[in-house]
Amino acid sequence: MWRELAAIGREDSTGGYRRYAWTPADADCRDWFRAQALARGLDHQVDRNGNQWAWLGDPAEGDAVVTGSHLDSVPDGGAFDGPLGVVSAFAALDRLRDRQARFTRPVGLVNFGDEEGARFGLACVGSRLAAGRLSREQAFALRDQDGIALPAAMERAGYDPEAIGADPELLGRIGAFVELHIEQGRALALPESGGARVGLASAIWPHGRWRFDFRGEANHAGTTRLADRRDPMLSYAETVLAARREAELAGAVATFGKIAVEPNGVNAIPSLVRGWLDSRAADQRTLDTVVTGIQEAAEQYATRYGVRLDVVRESFTPVVEFGDALREELARILGGRGEPVPVLGTGAGHDAGILSESVPTAMLFVRNPTGVSHSPAEWAEEDDCLAGVAALADVLEGLACA
Repeated sequence: MWRELAAIGREDSTGGYRRYAWTPADADCRDWFRAQALARGLDHQVDRNGNQWAWLGDPAEGDAVVTGSHLDSVPDGGAFDGPLGVVSAFAALDRLRDRQARFTRPVGLVNFGDEEGARFGLACVGSRLAAGRLSREQAFALRDQDGIALPAAMERAGYDPEAIGADPELLGRIGAFVELHIEQGRALALPESGGARVGLASAIWPHGRWRFDFRGEANHAGTTRLADRRDPMLSYAETVLAARREAELAGAVATFGKIAVEPNGVNAIPSLVRGWLDSRAADQRTLDTVVTGIQEAAEQYATRYGVRLDVVRESFTPVVEFGDALREELARILGGRGEPVPVLGTGAGHDAGILSESVPTAMLFVRNPTGVSHSPAEWAEEDDCLAGVAALADVLEGLACA
């Protein structure tokens, strides 16, 4: 399965993946998921928001146990973020069938659409729509960098955008959702983890994305005196440094990872520099402090260099505390294996976090030796991946089998 999936959407020049929502690479990933489902005799379905499901048993019976993740990627992302959870879901089901496990609850495998938000700038679109945390109107307003609207992209890919929206009937059939994911950090690789290859998530940090628009005056780079310039790039550059300072002081993280410049000429002073801030912290108060500090610094720099600043919060996800009951049940199941099962928080967002307000959710993390993620260098050892499959199989057996 891994070899078949690994070639889809891979960019030879970087070694990373470009599996963006509603593109040919995304379609190929969806075809792969459908083929895996049908090869196992599972009932393949696509919900109103384009999320893919593979069912063993009738989901209409309710109280289903669901696992899976996503197959799309960030620009030049790694091979494991998302796909490891989907491949492991199929592999775990195979293990249970080999054991001749007797299922007493329906089991679902899922590929959530547009989790990374690489194309339209909003993460977890598929799960947000299903959970009613993104309205139809908001979704229709999303545009990619070429100005293509989300509904137009869906339609081109053969899906009906008029159907999108909250799906309480579908989510009401789920009794538990467990998402396996590569750890996006290296807590499990540290000595204090006791050599654990798999961990449990306690919470997802609150996080958001803010757009900073610095508007100055375009002019000639060679003839305009420094004293006469209204250069928004200066304000932006100072703000990037301020973000690092504020995050360090608060024990949080803040990153300007995307930028757009107009007119984007080597010999032209920009008229507009637009930067996107991603910031995350262990609690809401800390996150508010960091973002407020960055914005106040940006305003000061804008005034200093004679430019105008607009700040827009484009997305936000509050802290997600995974329910104690399901996490404790997973800890009990995995604890019987005689291996340590650390519990750790994460600064990365996931579909499990979006669904947590609607259904009981939990997450398993597989050890990442370097902590690198969202990069072609992202990696997990094969033995650790297989340990994740074994853990997920045990969890599914404990939750869904007699």
